[in-house]
Amino acid sequence: MPGKKQATDSQGKRRSLLAQLADEPEKLFAGAFRQQYGAICFRYVGMSSKIEVLVISSRDTGRWIVPKGWPMKKKKPHEAAAVEAWEEAGVKGSVRKDAVGRYTYLKFLDDGSVVPTIVDLFQIEVTVQQDEFKEKGQRRIAWVEPDEAARRVRELELKSLLVDFKPKGKRKGA
Repeated sequence: MPGKKQATDSQGKRRSLLAQLADEPEKLFAGAFRQQYGAICFRYVGMSSKIEVLVISSRDTGRWIVPKGWPMKKKKPHEAAAVEAWEEAGVKGSVRKDAVGRYTYLKFLDDGSVVPTIVDLFQIEVTVQQDEFKEKGQRRIAWVEPDEAARRVRELELKSLLVDFKPKGKRKGA
């Protein structure tokens, strides 16, 4: 993982996150869960009811994720999710105010600590995609079918949400 400190064993081999946490379980259970807000960004393919879902690469490890980030002052959760989608992928659209799901994962912080994190997800029907955005060049972007998005992400709960994802509400612009 570029930019991240990883524990090594006595032979200098990298140790998995689970192995590291097994040695220090208090790291996982010492504090409260942190909160993030994320977006399941989707678009319709042509005039059909078939959809594609947006996945992006994380900046540090390059693994596939959905846009997400920390709460923002003076922003409601769905608004924070929309800001993250814009900054991380250059997409805007119609955002549902109610979360469509949530998942948990272990977040590595810059200080090397690991915190359990809950991500509430908000649906965004993408109507605008810009070539220029804040994190361009720091991430890869892919539009894929929901089952392919589920295959690409690591988090089991997120996989489940993506493979079964069906947009809520009426199609915009139809």
